[in-house]
Amino acid sequence: MNNQICVGRRKTAVARTYLTPGTGKIMINGKTIDKYFPDQTLLDEARKPLTVTELNDRFDATVRVRGGGMHGQAGAVKLAIARALLLQDEELRPKLRSANLLTRDSRMVERKKYGQKKARKRFQFSKR
Repeated sequence: MNNQICVGRRKTAVARTYLTPGTGKIMINGKTIDKYFPDQTLLDEARKPLTVTELNDRFDATVRVRGGGMHGQAGAVKLAIARALLLQDEELRPKLRSANLLTRDSRMVERKKYGQKKARKRFQFSKR
């Protein structure tokens, strides 16, 4: 058993997870996953690595997540749990890879440019 902390990132959210053998309990920042992610889609996304590998009731996860919003945090938790599962059993790599769970989503918010309202939106142009 490899007990190491794995890191997952998404947008500006960073999740650190610690996987231990257990009954499938996931604690995020001291709360249960159901309380932390009230939305079912976010809940499913965070649990996806465990459901894809069919290990829902074999591991407990303790997660610390900071930064970003709910969607970014769910994505960060998903990547962190997938990486932690990979440390536990390297043979899970094909399943996780085929479900696209080992790729870090590198999309970030585009910065606002000067002379514009937002990153791409401009002020109204007047010819006269």
